[in-house]
Amino acid sequence: MPSILITGGAGYIGSVLTPFLLERGHSVTVLDNFLHKQNSLALCCANPRFEVIRGDARDERLLTELIPKHDILIPLAALVGAPLCDRDPIAATSTNYEAIRSLCRIASPTQAILLPVTNSGYGIGQPGIPCTEDSPLRPISLYGRTKVEAEQVVLQRENSISFRLATVFGMSPRMRLDLLVNDFVYRAVTDRAVILFEGHFKRNYLHVRDAASVFAFAIEHFTQLRGRPYNVGLEDANLSKLELCEKIRQHVPSFVFLEAPIGEDPDKRDYIVSNARILSTGWRPAYSLDDGIRELIKGYRTIHNSIYSNV
Repeated sequence: MPSILITGGAGYIGSVLTPFLLERGHSVTVLDNFLHKQNSLALCCANPRFEVIRGDARDERLLTELIPKHDILIPLAALVGAPLCDRDPIAATSTNYEAIRSLCRIASPTQAILLPVTNSGYGIGQPGIPCTEDSPLRPISLYGRTKVEAEQVVLQRENSISFRLATVFGMSPRMRLDLLVNDFVYRAVTDRAVILFEGHFKRNYLHVRDAASVFAFAIEHFTQLRGRPYNVGLEDANLSKLELCEKIRQHVPSFVFLEAPIGEDPDKRDYIVSNARILSTGWRPAYSLDDGIRELIKGYRTIHNSIYSNV
């Protein structure tokens, strides 16, 4: 089994992906700065194939020491989301782009890199026309720009794959409430109401466990997939905010949502996405949006504060 290095492996996706890969027999080292004081990998520590390093993914000395010891590199460490990146643009650029450039420079040509980016790089799409991997990338946020630039660097290598992940949802040991589905379900459960800005804006969605599974699938089918970007999301979940709220109300009938007549969403992206390329490889998502909403409703019986928000 190949050995895997995951930077940011204690984060929202990483704390699901790490045990997922360990369960499949891989050896996994996580490099994380544990910025949020999370203990999301506690249950992994009993596994002899798990190692954890407290450190910064931008530390070239540390990367130079760790990278040669692993066959596969999964750089999850990032400042995620437009609001967080706008608050600290220097950290966003150094983590989301410059750290990836360093990792590519240090890695040998034979090492595989699996890079998660975001389909927010599509920016504002054409109404009714799904964005494919061949669609122009027109990011409209610093977050989107840093991810697009990181992908360009990684795909210049032969042994690399990028995943343009849809907006992720679902429970994770390192929970995030600021993600759209997670946020709206939390508001439905706790506040019973939400005010929408520009509720017609559309985007695609993906369960966090399916985000983990696509990495495992890529490791098993690397030769088939390498050298290309892949949109990864639910084909039946290209939904506007209003449509998402309607879906949530099916599970929380008391949920009330209203569209504000004035004001705007700082995240202006608006597009629908085709996931046909990844589906053509044989990978399939296992969790629907309804599955995630049901899961979140149960999870929010245990969460009653905002410490899980990135912003």
